[in-house]
Formats: sequence, C-alpha cells, structure tokens
Amino acid sequence: MIDPTPNEQVAMAAGGNAAGNYLESLGKSDLARLTQEEWRRLIEIVVTGYCDTLRELAARDRCRLDAVSERTPF
Repeated sequence: MIDPTPNEQVAMAAGGNAAGNYLESLGKSDLARLTQEEWRRLIEIVVTGYCDTLRELAARDRCRLDAVSERTPF
C-alpha cells in the first residue's frame, strides 16, 4: 500500500495485532510451520481485523462529519 491514510495505518496495526494473538494462541511464530488451515485462518484474521477496524473508523469519521455539517449554516 502506498501512502496509507491514518485510518489505514490503524487498521493495519489492528489486523497485525489480531494475527499476533492468533499465532501466540497456537504457540507458533514460524509461518513456515503453519498448516494449510492455520495459514488460511491467519489470513482471514488479518483481513477481518483490517476491514472491521477500517469500518469502525469510517463510521466514527462519518458521525463527526455529520455533527459538523449540522452546525454549518451552508
């Protein structure tokens, strides 16, 4: 990703943290030792963590923008 936005940076960190928690729960840190199912699950966790966080941040941004626009007379 080139020039990620602040929200994208936060979302990447969230996806990475979720992946780290998953690997820790498996007791594995060497990705080459993951089974095919563990690898699939790891990717799912990263993508889900990224997307969920990005959606949450976008919703917060939307609420802030809506609040500002309600106070703006034009």
